[in-house]
Amino acid sequence: MNLDDFSDLIERPDGGVRRDAEERRERLIVPPGALGRLDELGEWLSAAQQAVPVKPIEQPRVVLFAGDHGVAELGVSGRAAGSAHELVRATLDGATPLAVLARRFSVPVRIVDAGLDCDPELLPESVVRHRVRRGSGRIDIEDAMTAEEAERAVRLGIAIADEEADSGTDLVVLGDLSVGGTTAASTLIAALCGTDASVVTGRGGAGIDDLAWMRKCAAIRDALRRARPVLGDQLELLATVGGADLAAMTGFLLQCAVRRLPVILDGVVSSACALVAQRAAFRAPDWWLAGQVSGEPAQTKALDRMALNPLLDQGVIVGEGSGALLALPLVQAAAALAAELPERATADTGEDVEKDDEKDGDEAGTTGENGDAADD
Repeated sequence: MNLDDFSDLIERPDGGVRRDAEERRERLIVPPGALGRLDELGEWLSAAQQAVPVKPIEQPRVVLFAGDHGVAELGVSGRAAGSAHELVRATLDGATPLAVLARRFSVPVRIVDAGLDCDPELLPESVVRHRVRRGSGRIDIEDAMTAEEAERAVRLGIAIADEEADSGTDLVVLGDLSVGGTTAASTLIAALCGTDASVVTGRGGAGIDDLAWMRKCAAIRDALRRARPVLGDQLELLATVGGADLAAMTGFLLQCAVRRLPVILDGVVSSACALVAQRAAFRAPDWWLAGQVSGEPAQTKALDRMALNPLLDQGVIVGEGSGALLALPLVQAAAALAAELPERATADTGEDVEKDDEKDGDEAGTTGENGDAADD
């Protein structure tokens, strides 16, 4: 598999349709610019859907990729190593912020186990049946997975994207359920942006103290030494310092762009996967929105590189897709406003034009009579 092949498969949202949407926006009763960024969102959705007016977002879905990362053994996370399955169980039980919001917004949640480090019997078969491997390697001293496992993970993400597109999902809220995932994600971003570990090291969704931050920074530094020699091959990069869940998310994002399925990114993990995907297919970010600012410095670097401007900045650092899901009503509002606001009455309607023509004719006749009288 060569991820660069996606570059030929992905097209940008329809520019002609976007121009039509912009022209329609000029005719609405609300003055252009009065709705701020909602105008831009509505026009982007029109281009993605190839529809003017834009269609409402009726079948959104939250998709969460789950995995454990061996680097968590170093104490770089606020959660215990190998405990990501507890996040999955809590989400399934409706006891996480993401689960509460999804219930409130009536959005279904799909969890995909790509690399959890737990017995499969602890979770429903629908969650664990896709697992590529049990946990990921300690990226500071060993590869996250083999090249074959990386390809399997990417293909898993592609298959999940196809399933969502085929089932009628019209927008995806993408997040992760991982322990140690922000360390792997920050390593990927630092490698692709050519920066140092200290610039991208944050404190994660669960929060860590200063000593844990120093351990995390050191782990990213060591992982970066292993990542830089393989920067030319995205799949090898994911195998070296990524993880099964990150590789699956990368494949998912690329295939969503192929299938013209818009995605709202959550935090640093989804942003890292998006950055890897952008390296493979430069048009792919045109199909994604950045849902929120997570507070992770690595996320800021990644979004700047992809020229994605987050929709929200509410200080939500819990991760798990919560921030991106908070942005969903904003996107739905933009679609509703663009589609349902009436156009203003103008002098350009047929009836008004006829009246204007009659008025012009009368004025011309009067001028002519005056002219004839003057000649006489």
